[in-house]
Amino acid sequence: MSSGAPDAGRAGGREAGRDPVRVRVCPDGPLLLRGADEVMDADGRAHPVTRPVVAVCVCGGTARAPWCDGTHALLNKRRAANNS
Repeated sequence: MSSGAPDAGRAGGREAGRDPVRVRVCPDGPLLLRGADEVMDADGRAHPVTRPVVAVCVCGGTARAPWCDGTHALLNKRRAANNS
């Protein structure tokens, strides 16, 4: 029976001694994740991270979910044009 605890030698599901995952919120843009091993999408699917820093979409407009494809810039321009 599993205790639900992380594997021995791991802390919080990450290898012991590794730096914590850092998150930077970009105004009107994506979340930048540094040090993540994987990103879980809204459907519960794990997407492996293969780069030191990845951009995760928060606008919902990307064609490459969960990754940012820059669609937020177009959405922000449209929003600004509609407000002027």
